[in-house]
Amino acid sequence: MLVEGCGAGAGKPSSEATLLVTRDFGRTVLADENRPDIRGADTVMRLLQRNARVTTRFGGGFVQSIDGLAGGQEDGRPVDWFFYVDGALSERGAADVRVGDGAAIWWDHHDWGSGPAGGAAVVGSFPAPFRDAPTRLACLPARSAACETARLALRRAGARVEDATAGSVADGRGPGMLVGAYAAIRAAPSARMLEEGPGASGVYARPSRDGRSVALLDERARPTRTLRAGAGLVAATRRGDRPAVWSVTGTDGPGVEAAAGALDQRRLGERFAVAVTAGATVALPDGGTP
Repeated sequence: MLVEGCGAGAGKPSSEATLLVTRDFGRTVLADENRPDIRGADTVMRLLQRNARVTTRFGGGFVQSIDGLAGGQEDGRPVDWFFYVDGALSERGAADVRVGDGAAIWWDHHDWGSGPAGGAAVVGSFPAPFRDAPTRLACLPARSAACETARLALRRAGARVEDATAGSVADGRGPGMLVGAYAAIRAAPSARMLEEGPGASGVYARPSRDGRSVALLDERARPTRTLRAGAGLVAATRRGDRPAVWSVTGTDGPGVEAAAGALDQRRLGERFAVAVTAGATVALPDGGTP
């Protein structure tokens, strides 16, 4: 849960919040605090400062370095720290966001030269985005094994599941989820963003328009490999400041079933998005070779 506000005055400490610090799109874990030191109505900045060595900039509102790792340039590419609250990229400074009950706070240091200019979302904080949240679920077709697998995963996460159409899945007060082959769900704007690449979607994978293949991309948005029959994809996108919509999709029915089967903390944790192929879960951006 994210709560906007300034300062960190007296208040009841947030319960069950977590703090994760990683680099390179979650590939390397620097700190993983399931019970971080929280005091009063902490801001994200004060929570981080209490649990790591931090330097700041712009009057103390933004992070410059964590435990000596700073933003700037690496190999001629721009890198910086970004933080996500319950899987959603914050567009406010860490000193202006308070830590709500049960919030999953994730800081990651990465190359942002190919990423989105605005809001983005990640899957690696699952199940936090759905905990006690009204969640719209749209399945194409309406009844399938993949749909029931996704519904069960959402209920286990604590979501209040509401059936929806693909066109209305992004209209709720909480997150949404689309389940179906990409050719079936691409009519929904939240899914079609995936075709535009990470600059628009924040997802380092690009499905083909016909949905029969999906190109995996590295952190510079360069194709590394192309997956075809039986491939699945689990990714989250956001339009502006709306709640995220998750696409649980694939090149065909088996691919969608594989993606739905990946909806658990063990397979999604610390990952921005995942592809599923031949029983393996591939973290995105892809670290493979073309």
